[in-house]
Amino acid sequence: MRIVSGIFCLIMLLFAAVQFNDPDVLHWALIYGIVALFCGLAAFRPALILEGWGRRLLVMCLALGAIGVVWYFPKTPGFWQTEVWWVTETAREGMGMMVAFAALLVAWFTARNYAKKE
Repeated sequence: MRIVSGIFCLIMLLFAAVQFNDPDVLHWALIYGIVALFCGLAAFRPALILEGWGRRLLVMCLALGAIGVVWYFPKTPGFWQTEVWWVTETAREGMGMMVAFAALLVAWFTARNYAKKE
């Protein structure tokens, strides 16, 4: 699981990096950056997100991520098809939020698995 978290960390960093031409660059780069941080911590320093503030922040980000998935869920029919998301910004944002939430879940499960081994 730590390897998967590390891969998600790199993916989220790439997601943040490609936001440079987006009109709301700070909004999305911040979301992806926070997710990358948690994935990186889960991969390399899981003890930091197992207790105290790290755990509280991760749970809060999970809750906000779930709200974000509902809020940004694409209303465009067939949003997963290339010809739709290539053109429709809201479809890309919705799918990006889904990937970010999945990455947060992976970070959470990685930290839990690390705690069970200790």
